[in-house]
Amino acid sequence: MTGLVSSFFEYLKFIDDFFWGYIGFSLLLLSGIFLTFYSKGFQFRVLGNICHCIREVRNNRKMSSRGINPIKLYFTSVSGMVGLGNIVGIITAIMIGGPGALFWLWIAAFPSMMVKYSEMYLGIRYRVANDTGGYDGGPMFYLKKAFKNNTVPTISCILLCIYGVEVFQFDVVSDTIVNILGMNHYVVITLLLFAILYSVLGGIRRLSSICSFLMPIFIVVYIGMCIWVIACYWEMLPNVLKMVFHSAFNGHAAVGGFAGSSVTLAAQQGISKAVYSGDIGIGYDSIIQAETQAVLPEQQARLGIFSLLTDTIICSLSILVVLVTDLWAVPMEPSLYVASALAKFFPHSEIFMAIFVFIAGFTTIIAFLSVGVKSATYLNKKHGKIIYLVLAVFSFIFFSFFEQKKALLMMSVSAGLLILLNISGILRLRKFIRFR
Repeated sequence: MTGLVSSFFEYLKFIDDFFWGYIGFSLLLLSGIFLTFYSKGFQFRVLGNICHCIREVRNNRKMSSRGINPIKLYFTSVSGMVGLGNIVGIITAIMIGGPGALFWLWIAAFPSMMVKYSEMYLGIRYRVANDTGGYDGGPMFYLKKAFKNNTVPTISCILLCIYGVEVFQFDVVSDTIVNILGMNHYVVITLLLFAILYSVLGGIRRLSSICSFLMPIFIVVYIGMCIWVIACYWEMLPNVLKMVFHSAFNGHAAVGGFAGSSVTLAAQQGISKAVYSGDIGIGYDSIIQAETQAVLPEQQARLGIFSLLTDTIICSLSILVVLVTDLWAVPMEPSLYVASALAKFFPHSEIFMAIFVFIAGFTTIIAFLSVGVKSATYLNKKHGKIIYLVLAVFSFIFFSFFEQKKALLMMSVSAGLLILLNISGILRLRKFIRFR
């Protein structure tokens, strides 16, 4: 039996390595480029008129009596994207691919905005009113329209249920609290689970209230600290940017603890990390944003472009503080790079990082678990929610004491399959998407 299980996970690992090595990031980048040309560069028109788009949402009088405030949902969207991947995971891009990975992250971000816009637009366009005063929408609804059957939406929901249990971030958050505050591991897990369940049981409405309170604080403070560090090394910035562009097109030789990289490796790391940090093509955002009070899908979907821009800025600042402080070639754990850079200028930076890790991790956990609940309810309206939450709690507890690699592998494979389904659905329905 053990051998059978091991063989199963070895097979999953082969699928995962093949997909993300040869298909995943290329598929997203190419579909993003296609949608950019198809929409005549719509995301650039939106980004060039940010103030007007935000005012249009805030002052819009044509709002539904159902749903949630659009600005609150913007911060809810950001909470799912801005997580530990922006502080810890993104640093692995330059550890493996070198400084040039930052350039390719920028290159990937802008085409990806059109994938994000499209999935959010379709999620809102094909949403339906529910009995709790809100809406249900997302990939399960627009995939049904795209494929004319319920099989693909059902598969999508099952995959979203798997992807929605963020065991990795749960473990990082709980371990951080234990290490910083010296609390008992069991007590921390119990309190964290209660906080998660309280947040999720209130639905997207409670989730949006929590995220719209926590995320602005996190964004302002974290960006402010990073900009301060970069400003203190302002004389280094031109050389750092020159190194980024040079490495992007020429690779980078081995330096210190850095083994060196090729142009291909830099591009692969930058693009894949942009996709991972922004949750592009997963369908998460379309489920969250379908709850908006905005009547016109394009008004809320445009905010998705801004949320991905926010995510890209935070990823870029995390990398830049590590590059300007010249820590990037020093061997250490990925979780220590940003903390070490901030520690040069801010006392008690370990406490700040613990707070940042908690806010970033907690908001991501509850955002994705809420999406999992929505998906489980779609599968079984009567019992899906309670069954899913029981399984989620069990998974959180189980993987907080045992190796997480298998759970992370299942999440990664699920993400890959979700991308295939969602991109196919988006391209099939491209004529129903309005770029205005």
